Amino acid sequence: MVSEHAEPASGPASEPASGPAADSTAQVLVASNRGPVSYTLDEDGTLDARRGGGGLVSGLSAVDDKLWVCAALGDGDREAVRRGVGEPGVRMLDIDAGVHADAYNGIANSVLWFVHHLLYQTPVEPVFDAEFRRQWASYETYNRAFAEALAEEAGPGASVLVQDYHLALVPGMLRELRPDLRIGHFSHTPWAPVDYFRLLPDDIAEQLLRGILGADRAAFLTRRWADAFIGCCTEILGGTGRTRIGVHGLGADADFLRRRSREADVDERMAALREQVGEGRKTIVRVDRTELSKNIVRGLHAYRALLEARPEWRERVVHIAFAYPSRQDLAVYRDYTAAVQTLATEINGEYGTESWTPVVLHVKDDFARSLAAYRLADVALVNPIRDGMNLVAKEVPVVSDHGCALVLSREAGAYEELGEDAIVVNPYDVTGTAEALHEALTMSGDERSGRTKRLAEAATALPPQQWFLDQLEALRQG
Repeated sequence: MVSEHAEPASGPASEPASGPAADSTAQVLVASNRGPVSYTLDEDGTLDARRGGGGLVSGLSAVDDKLWVCAALGDGDREAVRRGVGEPGVRMLDIDAGVHADAYNGIANSVLWFVHHLLYQTPVEPVFDAEFRRQWASYETYNRAFAEALAEEAGPGASVLVQDYHLALVPGMLRELRPDLRIGHFSHTPWAPVDYFRLLPDDIAEQLLRGILGADRAAFLTRRWADAFIGCCTEILGGTGRTRIGVHGLGADADFLRRRSREADVDERMAALREQVGEGRKTIVRVDRTELSKNIVRGLHAYRALLEARPEWRERVVHIAFAYPSRQDLAVYRDYTAAVQTLATEINGEYGTESWTPVVLHVKDDFARSLAAYRLADVALVNPIRDGMNLVAKEVPVVSDHGCALVLSREAGAYEELGEDAIVVNPYDVTGTAEALHEALTMSGDERSGRTKRLAEAATALPPQQWFLDQLEALRQG
């Protein structure tokens, strides 16, 4: 999603660090794997800071007095911690790099992500063996480090909001250390239905559920994901106990997007894209990370099927596909990124002409160029296999210059709010998606404009700041 991309570096990191609070008086704390700032170590030894973006960063701007506990993710981050460099209101944990790799890549991204997004090829995977158990021990260690830091930093009766599948055990661990705290957990991913969740070893499945149920309140992006969690708790544990369940559908940050999308660098990218597309052609736009659940390969197959079945679109439409590499330290993600590039090249080779490139593929992350594509889009293709929300589906209608038809997977969390005005597809049905693209391309201007307006209204109903404040208020109310 565009709003998750980092903005340009903000220059040399400043001192002093925001280390452990001596008086432990923080009243609002947030815990997440990734924090709001990251550091790179230059050859001359200088540390440069880079501010991140996304719904959580935007949401927390609504609260002035808070502490964000996060992990040091790379060498630059770890060096910043060791030098005592940091930002006020941020505590970065220098957890052993091997422990973090096991917890983050071995468990969070290779097990929990796969379970909740239903990604396993079950004839051959998963295999929960001794290596999995070793990595699980690291996941426990990683979560315990967060729980201990939060316990140390939180003032009496403070509110702590723990984020996502990386830290599923933290609420239970923190509850044992600090029973006085108000603890919330928010899942930014889908939650697996009970039959799929039970692929996990029984003790691990129970431990995960009990970890989240250590919170006073567990919240999700959609009612569907909340109900799946309740179903797992009911089947495996007999219920959710005292934990309250909430739903908060994160919306797009309209003010930021509209302002940022009109800046000079975005106009420059638009001019370059228009030149690549060519005069008078329609555009189908997608902006994604090369994450397995985003379904980019099937989207390209659907575009190829459109060109095959509807030859009238040849030379009249261009698929602008931004597929930004994700998790490239995992082989399956590197292979997927390569498959996206190979298929785009094949389509261009099969259908392209001297004056027409059917697929304009970019794999280098460029925030301004993504916004430019949003503004240019006649059709937005958002076809994930499964997605907690998918903010791209909400962002495109907000900044579209002339209205945009949205082709949307029914398996995206955004479907709950946007489905009525989108063209909805089964993400596995390539032929059906090709037909949906044709329908979107032939939609009348009036209908497209009306749908875009309603989509934008629904997409911005709960902007990030209100999304965070609603959770905080619900947690404090008890």
